Amino acid sequence: MKQDWKPGTMIYPLPAVMISCGSTPDEYNILTVAWTGTICTNPPMCYISIRPERHSYEIIKKNMEFVINLTTKDLSYATDWCGVRSGKDYNKFEEMSLTPGNAKIINAPIIEESPLSIECKVKEIVPLGSHHMFISEVVNVKADEKYLNKETGKFELTDANLMAYVHGGYFTLGEKIGKFGWSVEKKK
Repeated sequence: MKQDWKPGTMIYPLPAVMISCGSTPDEYNILTVAWTGTICTNPPMCYISIRPERHSYEIIKKNMEFVINLTTKDLSYATDWCGVRSGKDYNKFEEMSLTPGNAKIINAPIIEESPLSIECKVKEIVPLGSHHMFISEVVNVKADEKYLNKETGKFELTDANLMAYVHGGYFTLGEKIGKFGWSVEKKK
C-alpha cells in the first residue's frame, strides 16, 4: 500500500554535477547542483536550477555561461565540499586541488579532473520559486580521451565511475541491466 505525501521533488537518482563559472580567474567558482537535466536534442539544450542567494547565481547571470562537469567516485569529496562551502569565502579550485581548464567556446573554466565537461550558453532564466532555471544551449563538449575506446572509437563514459545523488546521499552507479531498445530487440 502507498501513502500520500505532500508534493515534493522525489525524482531520483539525479546526477550530482559541479558547475564551473566565471569569466576571469579571480571570479572562477564551482557550484554543486543536482537539479539539472536534458531539455532538447536538436539543438542540444539542458538546464540547471539555482537558488538566487547562491554566490554563483550572480556570476552565471552576469556572464550567461557555465560548464556542467560530470562527477565521479574520485570527485565525490570535492563535489560535496563545493556544494556546502561558498565561493564568497573560498577559492574552491585551490581548496579542492581542482584544475581550471580552458573551454573551447565560452569563457568559463572547465574542471580538468571531470570526465566530461559540457559548455553552456544561457538562453533564458526562468524564476520558478525557490530556484531559478537557467535554460541553456550546449555549445561544446570536452571529453577526457582516457575514456575513448581505441578499438571501437566509442566513448566509454561508464568506465568513469560516475556518481549520482539520491535523497541526500551520493552513490556510484550499479551494474548495467539493459540498453536502450533491448526490450523490443528481435531474438536470434
